[in-house]
Amino acid sequence: MTRIGTWNLAGRWTDDHRAFLLGLECDVLLLTEVSERLELAGHHLHLSVQLMAARRRWAAVLSRTELTPLRDPHPASAMAIVEGTTYCSSILPWKGAPSTPPWVGPRHVDKTEHSVKALVARLPARDLVWGGDWNHALEGREYAGSKGGRQHVLRALDGLGLKVPTTPLPHRIGGLLTIDHIAVARAATVVSATRYVAEADGKRLSDHDAYVVETDR
Repeated sequence: MTRIGTWNLAGRWTDDHRAFLLGLECDVLLLTEVSERLELAGHHLHLSVQLMAARRRWAAVLSRTELTPLRDPHPASAMAIVEGTTYCSSILPWKGAPSTPPWVGPRHVDKTEHSVKALVARLPARDLVWGGDWNHALEGREYAGSKGGRQHVLRALDGLGLKVPTTPLPHRIGGLLTIDHIAVARAATVVSATRYVAEADGKRLSDHDAYVVETDR
């Protein structure tokens, strides 16, 4: 089995964050809003190049086995090869994202279209896992993104031959579905898709929960 996790850390990093990530027992982690202080025993780390904020990178890929860093396919993404599979961790525009780099376009739907097109142009056509904080539910009510932006994401997934086991999982806000996703090849056998509430001693570690997809290797 291969366990793949995604979590938006909101730029935070403490011993509780470290313990939570280790407790997920993932082979590969697709993280977003990553503190530059992050280090995880037994894992190889590749951070995106551009800063999201002071000492905070947009995205990261971590792996228990050796990884080969690749050029960022978009400033808000990180990408690496692990055991022959390309893993990409991305943040996509949220409602209210400014029209400043790395986002291009006056409306949210325009920013999402531009970002997704840039990613699709650089993501491989096979042996791909793509995840992260996409700021879109893929069905149901839309809260963080836009319905038009969702359609661009769905078309990209279809063109890349990916399915998204996280689609029906809940958001931390009741009545909403997750905006943090992991997409795998359509042919992949998905064993489980699970939400993990990101808390320690009753306190939230982030404004996002974590999600893990387990596939049959």
